[in-house]
Amino acid sequence: MALPHTSILGQVYGSKRSNAACVTSVFGLAGKSHAIVIDDSSYNRSGSEVDVKVSVAMITYNHENFIAQAIEGVLMQVVDFQYEIIIGEDCSTDKTRNIVVGYQNRFPDRIKVLLHEKNVGMMQNFIQTIQACRGEYVALCEGDDYWTAPHKLQKQVDFLESHPEYAICFHNAITICEDGSKEPQNYCPVNQKIISTLKDLIVENFIPTCSVMFRRGLFNEFPDWCSNLRMGDWPLHIFNAQHGNIRYFNELMGVYRIHSGGVWSSMRDIQQCKETIMVLDYLNAYLDFQYEKQIKRSKSVGYYKLAATYTNSGDAANAEASLKKSFIECPFNNRIPGIRRSKMLLRLNTPALYRFAKTLKRSVRLAVSS
Repeated sequence: MALPHTSILGQVYGSKRSNAACVTSVFGLAGKSHAIVIDDSSYNRSGSEVDVKVSVAMITYNHENFIAQAIEGVLMQVVDFQYEIIIGEDCSTDKTRNIVVGYQNRFPDRIKVLLHEKNVGMMQNFIQTIQACRGEYVALCEGDDYWTAPHKLQKQVDFLESHPEYAICFHNAITICEDGSKEPQNYCPVNQKIISTLKDLIVENFIPTCSVMFRRGLFNEFPDWCSNLRMGDWPLHIFNAQHGNIRYFNELMGVYRIHSGGVWSSMRDIQQCKETIMVLDYLNAYLDFQYEKQIKRSKSVGYYKLAATYTNSGDAANAEASLKKSFIECPFNNRIPGIRRSKMLLRLNTPALYRFAKTLKRSVRLAVSS
């Protein structure tokens, strides 16, 4: 049966939090606990047990300009099963909390809001929101992204129901820059593999966060080291991919939004490179070094990108140190053309010779073209 709704965009901004009783629960990493208030005073108030097929996990912080669109993208889904929306609201300083509570008051049987008593940070909010999910499957959509296809959830559920050998499925999405600095583009490349495995996912995270659906309960708990990270989706996908294949749908069914307030997009290039390398180190140990060859190759790429960033910023010392680490991790890396690392090495150690080589190359081109 389809589950229709009446749009309330623009009608909940002035909503105030209900004074009805709230429930305090505890979620967290292994060995850690964090108090959280679950505003479920009206959630499933009939008291009956409902078989939830899909939980949509949505984390949000200071998304007042985006969160309504994210929720509406879920509410427009046409499905023949029950689903819930679990929203982790991390003590926003804008109107985000009012907006999400307003939606819960309007859709009490479908939306549960986790209200943190203090800001706990992206990773804790992410983990606690995932842990609050009850569905057989979990779909992710962060509060600054949104879905565009009304049959997205149904399509993904139908696939996972009929293909038990798959742990994850995802689809393409459009990447948009909120400031208009770049034209919208597809997140996934045209040659994205239809069927992928854990070995592919270790190379890089090719899954748009707003596109993924996975089977809940494939792993026991998030490792303690997750609290040190500033990205949650890639490790989560790795944990799940240990238990099945990954299926890609070449359809645009969501939007990944880049804006100044995004946790990842707001980080400088240097920070992103360092974060990626740190995650790879954690994953290497977590996977008992079974995929060390692939991970070292990925770390080599990370150090190369870090060296390029340092080079462009004029930090020759850190650039050279990062480039050396790139060679140490993987001397012959087919993901980095050898000429690129050689040129960078030349630029860092003999800048005069590098400039001369560039000038000579330019002169030869001009001579040939004339």
